[in-house]
Parts: sequence; structure tokens; C-alpha cells
Amino acid sequence: MNRILILCGLIGMWMSACNQGGAQPEETDVESTPVTVSDSGLSARITNMLDYPAIAGSFPRSLESNGEIRGVASRDWTSGFYPGVLWYAYEYTGNEAYKNLAQEWTALVEDQKTNAGTHDMGFKINCSFGNGYRITEDPKYREVMIESAKTLSTRFNPVVGCTRSWDFNKDIWTFPVIIDNMMNLELLFLATTFTGDSTYYEMARTHAITTMRHHFREDNSSWHVVDYDPQTGAVRGKQTHQGYSDESSWARGQAWGLYGYTMVYRFTGEARFLEQAQKIYSYIFDHPNLPEDLIPYWDFNDPTAGKPRDVSAASVTASALYELSAYAADPKMIEQADAILETLQSDAYLEDRPNNMFILTHSTGNMPKDDEVDVPLIYADYYFMEALLRQKELK
Repeated sequence: MNRILILCGLIGMWMSACNQGGAQPEETDVESTPVTVSDSGLSARITNMLDYPAIAGSFPRSLESNGEIRGVASRDWTSGFYPGVLWYAYEYTGNEAYKNLAQEWTALVEDQKTNAGTHDMGFKINCSFGNGYRITEDPKYREVMIESAKTLSTRFNPVVGCTRSWDFNKDIWTFPVIIDNMMNLELLFLATTFTGDSTYYEMARTHAITTMRHHFREDNSSWHVVDYDPQTGAVRGKQTHQGYSDESSWARGQAWGLYGYTMVYRFTGEARFLEQAQKIYSYIFDHPNLPEDLIPYWDFNDPTAGKPRDVSAASVTASALYELSAYAADPKMIEQADAILETLQSDAYLEDRPNNMFILTHSTGNMPKDDEVDVPLIYADYYFMEALLRQKELK
């Protein structure tokens, strides 16, 4: 009976969806997106979310080729997303079962609050503790967020004007900054909101300005990595490490930029950040290689046949569009976000393999390394859930 109540509470989240995904999706026209069926196929997804116990070192990230869950440790950059998915499920339904499980998983991320060896503090802490604090106002969560922001701030170099991203491949990069790092700025902005210390705000704002200056090409697409000289701040090189080529446009990187500058505008109100978000938006949606169903290929410039889609890029984009539409006063953005969510809830994109908690499939993690290609990814689910909530607020 309890399971039935839980299922009923989540029906609205995946209304008119079915669970027949599998083959790589064909290109489809947005207006002729496959008609979805009942929610019955989603019951396994919902049930399995609640049945996956909180165990340290087992944060669900993806599926292995044999269908087994790829579980990772809290130090992995994706560890905060599953707690975040559960917080969103609780927020959407009000069902305490999701809240209880979210609290258990969130607690397992706390050991990362002093991990100064990564820039991914925002992904790990803000997606878990940040959502937990926003929903419950538990002061312990706020304390963890502040300490995590302090840790992240140690990676900021005032000469470069950015927080350092990776510490690996030191033979290749001296001070690498990736476009993904825009997403971690929210934790710094929130730290200023919590403490009144403007240092965090200025770090985040400066990082956004520096990235805007050096990461973007004339057509408003972005490189993935910009390497700086930490002594002078000079640019040493630019690459697209996870894209088709250095000069190509990696789809998730464009989505990170869209979301990141929209968020920075939320905190600063500076027109230049809104303008940058709008430029990225135009690049994505005016691109001739964007499929008609608005789910991008993993890289906008990959010319090969049979190239995979990246649902994670689509989810991030949809979530960003709901927020950006309000600032830009552009209803077309809402229509496009709605179209993305409708497509993602069709039989072409829903995960259908048993015994896992993932919602969507056909994401691409790291194509150049042939890792996590055409599989479920937990961050695709996270931003999908966030987009559903933002859509609900607008309706």
C-alpha cells in the first residue's frame, strides 16, 4: 500500500510517459514527438529509487555495459546528484520517504566539505546540502555549505581571476579552467548570502568575467579548457578536452555555459551576464546541427554517422531555459524547454532496463575516452528533475 501511495504521488512528474527506451533515437520533429502512454512503465524507476539503500562508496553515477550500476565514492564529482534527485522528488511530492532517503545520502557527502583537491564542490555540496538546506532550513546543512565554500575559495587565483579546475595532467596544463566550473560558482554566491562576506561573491563574479573573456569564440560557442599561467594570468592554450576536436563545440559544455551565466545573472543582476547567456542560447538553438527534437548530439561538430546524443546536455539546457525565459521575457524559451521535456518523457529516451534507479538514457559522458557513451547518467536525471520543478512553478 505504501508503495502505491508513493507511486501515485510521483505520477504527475512523469505524466504521459512510457518506458520503452532502448535503441538510439531517430531524429524527430518536435511537433510530431511520439505520443506517450501511461505511467505504468515508470513504476520500476520510482520504486527502485526508494529501494536503493544509502551506502558509502555507492553513489549511482551510470550503468556499466553489463547493466550493473556504476557506484562511485563521495570524492567523485557526481556524488551530490543522487541526493539531489531525491530532494527534488520529495519537493515535488511531499512524500517523507524521499526526504528520509535524501537525508541519508546527503550525510554521506559531508566528508567532501574539506576536500580542497577539486573544483567540483558546487556539484557535490550544493546539489545535495544546498537543496537540503533550501527545503528544510536545517542549520547544519548551511554550516556544511559555508565550510565547503571556504574550501573551494582556496582554489581561486587572483592573478588569473578564476578558481582552478583540475589538478591532473600537470604535464599538459599549468592552471586549467573548464567551462563546467561556472556551475560551481553558485556555492560561492550562496556563501556570501549566508555570511555577508563579499569575498566569495567577488571570487565568483571575477571568475565569470574572466571566463566570458577567454572561453568563448566569435560565434559564442565555448572551448572546454583554457589553460592559464598562474604567475601572470596569461592564456597558455585552449582545448576542447571532451569534445570532437579542440575547435568543436562539445554539447554539454555549451549547456554548462548557458546555465552558468543565467545563474550568475540571478545573483548579480549585471546585464553583461544576461547578454552572455542569451548569446549562448542563440548559438545552441540556431545551430544547423541541432536535431529537430532538440536533444543535441554529444558534439555539435561531430561529422560522423551514428553519433550519440547527449540527454544530459538537453536536461541542463531545459532547466536553464525556464530560468532564462523570465529574465529575457522570451516565451519561446519556455516552449523550447517544454518541448525538450516532452521528448525526454517519450519512449525514445526513458531508461527501461530493470534494477536501477535511473530515469533517462542516451547520455554521453566522455566520448573521446569511450566512457559512459549512450547510457543513463545521474546528472541528466538531476537536471531533468530540476527542469520539471521549474516547469511546474511556471504553470
